[in-house]
This record gives sequence, structure tokens and C-alpha cells, in this order.
Amino acid sequence: MKPDVPAAQPLISSDVEAVLAAAGAVVAGLPLGRESRILRRIVEGAQAGVAVLDTELRYLYVNPRMAGANGLPVQAHLGRTLAEVLPGVRRAEEVLREVLRDGQPRRLVGTGSTQAPSAFAHREWRATYHRLEDDHGKVVGLVGIGLELTEPRQYLRELERAHQRMALLDTAAARIGTTLDVDATCGELADFVVPGLADAAGVELFLEDRPGGRQRTPPGVTRLRRAALSVVPQLRARFREIDLAGVYLEYEAGSPVRERLDAGQSWLHDLAAGEVPPGPHADRIARYRAAGVHSVLVSPIGTEDRLLGTLSMVRVGPSPAFTREDAVVAQQLAARAARALDRAFRYAREHAMALELQRALLTEPTVPHPNLETAFRYLPADDTTVVGGDWFDSLALSDDRNLLVIGDVMGHGVEAAVAMSHYRSMLRALADTGLRPHEMLQHADRMVADSGFDRVATCLLALGDPRVNTVSYANAGHLPPVRLTPQGHTEIVPLPVGPPLGTGFGSYETVTRPGVPGGTLLLYTDGLVERRDEDIDDSLRRLTRLRLSPRDSLEKIVDDVLAELMSGPAEDDVAVLAARVHRLTHL
Repeated sequence: MKPDVPAAQPLISSDVEAVLAAAGAVVAGLPLGRESRILRRIVEGAQAGVAVLDTELRYLYVNPRMAGANGLPVQAHLGRTLAEVLPGVRRAEEVLREVLRDGQPRRLVGTGSTQAPSAFAHREWRATYHRLEDDHGKVVGLVGIGLELTEPRQYLRELERAHQRMALLDTAAARIGTTLDVDATCGELADFVVPGLADAAGVELFLEDRPGGRQRTPPGVTRLRRAALSVVPQLRARFREIDLAGVYLEYEAGSPVRERLDAGQSWLHDLAAGEVPPGPHADRIARYRAAGVHSVLVSPIGTEDRLLGTLSMVRVGPSPAFTREDAVVAQQLAARAARALDRAFRYAREHAMALELQRALLTEPTVPHPNLETAFRYLPADDTTVVGGDWFDSLALSDDRNLLVIGDVMGHGVEAAVAMSHYRSMLRALADTGLRPHEMLQHADRMVADSGFDRVATCLLALGDPRVNTVSYANAGHLPPVRLTPQGHTEIVPLPVGPPLGTGFGSYETVTRPGVPGGTLLLYTDGLVERRDEDIDDSLRRLTRLRLSPRDSLEKIVDDVLAELMSGPAEDDVAVLAARVHRLTHL
């Protein structure tokens, strides 16, 4: 125990010190009366350590607390000097002799260790020493009263570390899982732990074997793909030859890493100790060592139901080795990331299903009568997380009539794609009944509302009748069509707008307009014109400023429309359907 610079303040209150000083006088050789025996019992049961030394600094008495702190029985203290019991306290002896000389109490602060076993590598004590005098004022020795501060201070340090861990986890909740993209979430986790917890970190995901796939996993081997890698800047060149994002890792059954991961526990390894173990990764381990990696920590990333992957971290050069506390923090971070990754995985599966369903359902429209030429385009949103419910159709009806349909289911995802198929099938069935356009919409609206289906949709119908050279429209909450005249002018066809389908409040109207010989009719969904920072009227006016040639093919006209209006990333799905009378002189 090494004393710090002494101070002249007592450690505890003067009243208690007076009691202990009196007890010290008693045990120093004075007769023990009833009062003294009470005082001794108080001293024996005190939480503070008490020691009485003679003028030669030999122990005359220690209470159980002091004996326990020093790691020796009470009897082993008696008659021995302070230096014999606690080696290395020469400086303390000098301070205590000053107390004997001038009678001023002094406080000693000591750090180090004693013969007492302790879970703490660093211990600390504080003790105040008073001079003892008999009734005649003769100096008879010293009494010391001390407390070990190791445990309280260790508790405070643990509490501080716990607060730091909680702050770290709170920060992780805001920085990990900000998107529904799997690889982006892996990158956020790897970047979060570097450099705070590791010099380099990778996030690996388990692979599922696919029949006929190029990456086949041998029996009993778990394969992972490294989805993200983060390295402190000063080590990137050194790590470039070791690992790159996208590398595949394999853990054999029975290997230490595999056993820990299967048990849902972290694997902590000192890479600097021992020889490189033989195996498929011996070369990589050797390269790790050559790069200065000395400590490895691999934590499982998993939910209650399944294991998703691993968080692998390394420390290099002067960085301290990973500890069990680091493993606890890493596993807590991995658990937070697992929830975000699980959401991203589920969304990715749902998104893929929605895309496949949408592609399957959004087939080419049925072939119209030979008197009508059509062209169409469907563009998904640039944001691949958005799967819309846009659809279009062209139906050949009796008496050479043609029905054009375009619609947009509100919402996104699998539900929107399924709803789109319902609306499309329903309107195809209604088109064969001979109903007028507004009657088709009314029946569709009522059928959807009565079924309890909760996905509303906008829809526009355009029915061309060559017998009278007209086009009849009915609109359920959709944007109006645009007509390209033979002279090259684009104009919006004004129509009354009813509520979207599926509300049950449908009241629609059929409006008939004369056909325009040589003209082109454009139907579209809102993704073509709507912008977040633009009024819808301004968006529609942009349609009237399109520079289109009526003599171009419909394919080129549709492409020109998209080229002029889709200059930036598409915020929503876009569907465009163009129609032009062929052979006959009506639209």
C-alpha cells in the first residue's frame, strides 16, 4: 500500500473519533470498566477499520474489519510493526511519527494491495490517525480509523460504464436500421462499432442454398456472406489484402466459433497466443496476424426464432484486447441490429413477392379491335421499396367498340398488387355486360364496398364507339386524359370526377365527346405528373406544353412523353396508355 500526500482533515466525524480514541486508550492498557467494554463492542462491530499502535508503531490492537482489510488474523498483527504487516509503507511511517510528535491528526490515502484476496486489481484506502495520551498527558501511541473505498469506487465505475452502455445502445437505436434495405442496415452496424468498439468490423449474413446455385455449401458447413465491412482509415490499406465486402466465410460443424454461435453466444479469441490452428482458414488467420490483429470477437445476430448472421470485430496493434464486457456490449448491439435486419429481410421478401405478383398481373392488355392502335409503358418507381398498384387495359367489345381502362390502387406492397388484380378482373367482367361507363364504375364501387375490401382505387374509363365516332368517359377520382390533335396541340379533356372506387359513395357520370380523326388519346397515372412540391394544376398544365408530333408512331409518342416529363427520379409508379384510331376516322 502506497500512501499519498497526507492531509490534516479527519476522515469521519469528531464525535465518533472521540469514542474510538477512548476505546484505543482502553485497549492500550487501561482498566476495562463497564463503559469501556461497551465501547470495545462498538469498535469490534464497526464498519471502519480500527488499529492502535504504540509509539514504536507496533500493533497493540486491530478490530476485525482492519484485520480483514490487511489479510491477516488479529493475533498476527499484535507486536508487529506497521512496516512488517504492510511492506512498502515507509512514507506512512514518517507521517505517523509526525502525528506522535505534534499531535495533529493526519489522513493517509493508500492505493495498491494487501495480503487479503480481492476481486479488484486496484484498491484504495483512507485512514485518519490520532495521537493517544494517558491521563497525565503522556503520549502512549496512535489510533487509526480507516475505510476501504475500493468497493464504492468500483461500484461507481461500474455504474458509469453501465450508463455508457445504455447511451451507446440508445444511440444505436437511432443509427442502425434507418432503412428497410438489408445491406444498408449491415453497413450501419459495421460503421457504428468502428472505431468505438473495434478497429475493423464486418457483418456477415447466412446464405440459403439454392438448387443449381454456384455457391454450394458442403455438408455440415455454415456459409455466410460478408455484407458490410468498416475499417478505421489508417488501417484500410493494410486490410485491403485480407477482406473485402462480399467475401464468403465458412464455419465447420464442431469448430469453436460454430459451437458458440449455435449456442447464441459470442466467441472471444486471443489471436496473438499460440500457433495458427490448421484448417481451411489458416492462411487468412496468418494474414490477420501479419496485419497486426491480435484480438477477435464474433457475436451472433439473431432473433428468438432464427440466426441471421454475425458481427465480427478485430482489434489491432496498441488497442487493448477484447474483454467479456466488450462481448456483452457487442451482443446487445447485435440484438438491436437483429430486429432491424429481421424487418428488412421480411420487407425484402414481401417486396420481391409484390414485384413478381405485379409483373404477373400487369400483362399486356388484351388485343383491341383492328380499328384501334395502342401503346403502353409501365415504369416502377426509382425507390425500389415502392411497389404500386397501377394498371391499364384495353378491351375489345361488341360492335367494334373498344374500352380503355387505367387505374391506381392507393397504397403499396403486396396488398396493393393483389387489389389491382381484383379491380382489373372485376372491370373486365363488367365490360362484357353492355353497361355504360358510369354504370360499370357504380357496380365496381358497390361490389368492393360490400366485400369489405379496404383498398380504394382511382379509375378512368374511355369507351370508343366507331358507329357514332364518339368517346364516352367516366372518371372515379382519376386525373383527366390528354388529347393530341392532328395539328400537334395537346389539350386536357375536362371531365366530372366522382369518388374513388371502394368508398361505397360512388355517383358517377358518363360524358361523351366527339372523336378526333387522326388524334391520339393519352391515359396516365399520377406518377407521371405529380410532384411533391408542385400544385396539381401546375402539373397538369405541363401536359399541355408537351411538344409531340401527331405523325409519329404511338411508341415514339409514349417515349417522348416520358422523356419530357420524367427528367428526374420517379417518386411513384408510372403507367401510360396511348390510343389512336387506325383505318377509321374516329377515336
